[in-house]
Amino acid sequence: MTRSSTPGRALEGGRNALAGLSRVDHRRLARWHLGFALVMGLWGGLDALSLRTALLTPALNRWSAETYNAFFTTHGLTMLFLFVLPAIWGFAYAAVPPLIDAEGTAFPHLGVWAFWLQVPAALSIRAGTIGGILGLAGLEPVASGWTLYPPLSVLSPNPAVDAVLVGLVLVAVGTASTAGNFVVTILRRRRIRWLDVDTFTWTVLTAGVMSVVAFPALAGTVSLLVVDRSLGTAFVVVGGGPLIWQHLFWFFAHPLVYILVLPPMGIVSHVVPRFAGQRLFGRRSSVYSTLAIGVVSFTVWAHHMFVTGVSPAVRTVFMFTTLAVAIPSSAKLCTWLLTMWGGTIRYTAPMVAAVAAVGFFVVGGVTGVFLAVVPINARYTGTYYVVAHFHLLLAGFVGLALVAGAYYWFPLLTGRRLEPGLARLHGWLTIVGVAVTFGALLIVGLAVLPRRVATYPAAYAPLHQLATVGAYVIVAGQLVFLANLGRSLWLDDPVPADPWDLENGPSHTREWR
Repeated sequence: MTRSSTPGRALEGGRNALAGLSRVDHRRLARWHLGFALVMGLWGGLDALSLRTALLTPALNRWSAETYNAFFTTHGLTMLFLFVLPAIWGFAYAAVPPLIDAEGTAFPHLGVWAFWLQVPAALSIRAGTIGGILGLAGLEPVASGWTLYPPLSVLSPNPAVDAVLVGLVLVAVGTASTAGNFVVTILRRRRIRWLDVDTFTWTVLTAGVMSVVAFPALAGTVSLLVVDRSLGTAFVVVGGGPLIWQHLFWFFAHPLVYILVLPPMGIVSHVVPRFAGQRLFGRRSSVYSTLAIGVVSFTVWAHHMFVTGVSPAVRTVFMFTTLAVAIPSSAKLCTWLLTMWGGTIRYTAPMVAAVAAVGFFVVGGVTGVFLAVVPINARYTGTYYVVAHFHLLLAGFVGLALVAGAYYWFPLLTGRRLEPGLARLHGWLTIVGVAVTFGALLIVGLAVLPRRVATYPAAYAPLHQLATVGAYVIVAGQLVFLANLGRSLWLDDPVPADPWDLENGPSHTREWR
């Protein structure tokens, strides 16, 4: 009797495990996405730390140039596709349903399986790294850059390149599915008036529509590369093919930047008024600017190609469209600053991170405006100036906005609190580290030092070493965050129903009710 029941118990246990994997509560999905993003962010951050460690000295003393190239390739792919995107969807799953008074998402099972697509996608994108760690012959880290420009990406015999392409297709399918789920949820499951929809939900809706358009373009573009590599065709490898690849890739990739930026803008617009003691100033203009950014972002891609030989007329058109996208972005900055003006500001951990994010948004945005101008772009596009600009926006603005969201919604997701002192320490270490690292690289970039090069003249060693010190300060901040997270989960410190004392404030607190 016991022997015969053992397989039955095992089968029942397997069914229960599968049922657990397919449960569809939106907060469970939020925790899955954020946990996955945390793991991948740490892995991608380790790549960046390896890069900065290599650049402590002008000569490449620690790794080969090929290994250096592999680090910045996997760092870019991991942070963009496997860290920031899942983190954004995680916060969306946590907050959007209660903010629109919905019971859950429109297609909960689709959300579950779209998430699980990210696991094989991550393994595929990092297959070269895994092969290198395990010593698998012929499977080496990809070193062609995260943009995968042909002909290098087509002619490389490394099978890890094929794995990266498969992983990107899986990311495209999973992201488009998740985005479509949010779009339908907001359009069809919303039980409040459009006038009452909050700014964070508007940014998720806009980013969702953009993802439904952009990520199929990524899948189609990558498929051309797959066909060229596997069947020997020449869609993107001969003649004007490499230029065609850049047009197709950047048509996807520059809207991707705004897909990654818009929901963090929504987080800042959500957090700032709650701790400034005032309603968001110019709420309607904030919504309109979100929609404007979503539309205009699809018209700016060729500013990445000003030095590829495109005609002066084309460059002029894309210069003006790129400058135009700064207008709605500036409108958002005005809403944040005027919301804080005259407010009773409480510098909680979410507010410190949000205010710092606004500061980095100013610096990162201004440096980006200069790159929209053709002659300035031609001078600086291949230098550390671009590295500094891009990371001031992504590490500075997006990263700290995500930190603000993590601290603000942590009680909603876990029912527990993070220790405020450690949270503020994490925030300040991250702020100082980002400012030092990318401030130093901005100066290096203004000196027209080339990026993506493993060595550099000795005269730039002090600035590179300062940037590396800043990177280690960022790492110290993340270790503090992990310690705080572990403390919270270990001590099981419950929070009240209104953890931020917002019930009597002027900003609504629908997600806490």
